[in-house]
Parts: sequence; structure tokens; C-alpha cells
Amino acid sequence: MQAVEVITRKRDGGELTAEEIRWFIQGCVSGEVADYQAAAWLMAVYLQGMSQGETVELTRAMAESGNILDLGDLASRAVDKHSTGGVGDKISLVVVPVAAAAGVIVPKMSGRGLGMSGGTLDKLESIPGFRVDLSDAEILEQIRRIGLVITGQTPSLAPADGKLYALRDVTATVDSLPLIVSSILSKKIAGGAPAIVLDVKAGRGAFMTNEGEAEQLARALVDIGTRCDRRVIARVSNMDQPLGQAVGNALEIREAVEMLHGNGAADLREVVLSLAGEMILAAGLAVDLPEAQAKARQMLESGAAFQKFRAMIAAQGGDVTVVDDLSRLPTAPIQEIVTAPMDGYVASLDAGTVGRALVALGAGRRKKGDTIDHRVGVVFHRKIGASVHVGEALFTLHLADRQQEADARYEILGAYRFSEQPPLVPPILGRRITAGA
Repeated sequence: MQAVEVITRKRDGGELTAEEIRWFIQGCVSGEVADYQAAAWLMAVYLQGMSQGETVELTRAMAESGNILDLGDLASRAVDKHSTGGVGDKISLVVVPVAAAAGVIVPKMSGRGLGMSGGTLDKLESIPGFRVDLSDAEILEQIRRIGLVITGQTPSLAPADGKLYALRDVTATVDSLPLIVSSILSKKIAGGAPAIVLDVKAGRGAFMTNEGEAEQLARALVDIGTRCDRRVIARVSNMDQPLGQAVGNALEIREAVEMLHGNGAADLREVVLSLAGEMILAAGLAVDLPEAQAKARQMLESGAAFQKFRAMIAAQGGDVTVVDDLSRLPTAPIQEIVTAPMDGYVASLDAGTVGRALVALGAGRRKKGDTIDHRVGVVFHRKIGASVHVGEALFTLHLADRQQEADARYEILGAYRFSEQPPLVPPILGRRITAGA
């Protein structure tokens, strides 16, 4: 078999066999298929698409390109969680310990932020000493000991995805549905959990900018994951405005810890309880979703979830005094309150504009390898539906220096639109998508 034959078949709109896909993916990992050939194949897939059968085989081949974690007797309670990313999306920081406190085993591999979507690993690295580079053996030891882990993708788990994603990022082939689906699911399958809960974001601050696109992606993930012998459910959630109050790495750690103490924004709490409930149900620890969500609420309000979070920070080398005393988190030297320019109501708050402004401040990356400033960000005091009066606080900027102030103020204030009448507040949760439904 030759790489050029596989590339040609896909370029001309043909359907690849399972053997061709597996050979090509293994060749990408071994080096038998050159990077320029893999790049040509990715563009062919981007332009021609893939059938459902091809996407299933691609997902399996990528998952099996390295190790698959063997969770042994823990597998029956193991559930992974994935979000497609958004502005202020600190959900995993809360959902994972809530689910683990209820008895779910959560082996979670997370990523870093690129563009306006923040990365869970970047947020956790706001805590001094926290390790995100655990080995396969360390992952297994930790979940056996405390039931949860949030770490980066290891070199031995779905290595094909690591190679292909790096090429997709520089060849304008990121937004291809079969490539997105296989990338997400191959990592989840390699993580060993038989059940997966997905949070698919829709809106101006998400990869999928409208609900229809998000539902299409969610349906594809559920269908392909089911065909790969995983139990998969997806919830579509709104990302037109930032989630919660804080955007920025250390600021989002602070908000997550406050939520784990039972406090925090209503929209964040609603998504947390929904997804944690789905994980508890998928693990077989509740008979229905209302019971599962009640358990999630109990774990959050009792402090049990915070103790799980604290145990994870300690297990991965983090300084637990930081989560016990949030004033020890990295703090920006300048905090500037920006006030409302008019009376009325907040009609919209463009999450995409906010995300781009935060990247410019250094809270995110324009390209891989950029340095993150964990201190900077913004905390919102008024979001969609809130009444405002001239001079009332809209948001607080957290800045590294005064040179950032004018641009950040202009950009984030420009994300707001105001109205004289109360607007309709969009629901935070959209469709629940399951296999066969």
C-alpha cells in the first residue's frame, strides 16, 4: 500500500477501506507517511468529507494508534467529560470533582487554550506546582486512589491525534466534521472510560457559532461514539455570552472554587448540575436524571466536591494552600472598574469579542507556544437581562500594566449592547442528544 494511492482515492471522492485508513494512520505515527503526505490527505478529507463508516474507522484507528488505559474493575463507574470550549468555560474544574464525590471514576485528559477558548490545563497551572504531564501509570494510580484526574494527553495515548492535530492547525483543516469527531472521540476512547458526556457549545464565543451547527456536531459525536462501543450523551449549551462571571485563568480558578463552596453564578451552576447529573446517571449511580442531579447538588452544597478538588490538587503536586486561601492565587497588579455608559438593560454581551480581547491581554494564545499570563482577565458584574444605571459597575479589568487599559476597556465595553426594555434571556441549556433519540 502507498500513501499516494490513499490520498488520491480520497481526493477523487472515493470511500477508503478500514485497512487503508488504519495503514495510513499507523504510517503517520511511525513516520512511514511523511508530514506533507498527511497534510495532503487532511485537505482531501476536508474537501471531500467522510462517510459515517469511514469516520468510525478513523476514530478507532486513531484511538488504537497508542495505548488504551485499562481501568479494570473501575471501568463500570468510569465516565469521561468533554467540552468543545468557550469563553469563561471552567465547567470541568467543578463538574469533575462533583461527579467524583458522588462515586464516578473520572479519568479526564484536557487541553490547552488556543484562540479565544480557554484551556483547562492553563487554568490549573495558575496553582503553583500543579502537574499536567502525568504518565499512564500515574493516571491509573491516582484514579484508583482518589477517583479523578485532570491531565494533559500523554504521548502514548492517541498519538496519531497529536500528530494530525498539529498539521490541521497549520493547514486550514481544523473545521472538518469527521476530523473534529475523530479527534475528540479517539482521545476519549484511549482514556478507557466506557461512557462519555459531551458539552457542545453554540454561540458567538464557541467553535460552532449557531445552535444548528452545534446540534449537528453533537449528533455526529453521539452516533460515531456509539458505533465505537461507547455510551455517549451530549448537551448543547449557550455560549453567546461568557459563562459565569470570570474570564481569565486564575480568575476562573477562583470562581470554580467559590462554586465548589456552593456559591457563584446561576448560569454556571445550572450547567454544572446538568453535566454532573449526566455523569452520575451514566455511571449507574442513580435511577434517573432528577435523582442524579439531586446527588450532584448534594455533593456541591455539602463540601464533598471541594474536598475532591483539593485532593486532586494535592495529588498532582499543586499548592493546596492556594485553594484554601484564594488570595494566594496569582493576582494582576491593576484592577480597574468600568461603569455603565447609560441607563437600561444589557441586551447582549458578545462572548467572541470578549475572548479576543482576553487573548490580546495575554490570557490566551494566538498560536501554540505563546506564554500565558495567568493573572489577567475580566470579571463581569452585569450580564444579559440585568438592569443598569449610569455609573454602575459593568465589569472589572484585571491588567498587567496600564498600557493594556484603554484597548481592553474599549473592546470589552464594545461587546455590550443595551436596550430600553428588558430583553429575552436565552436559555443556557439546549437539546439533550442521545443514541437513537
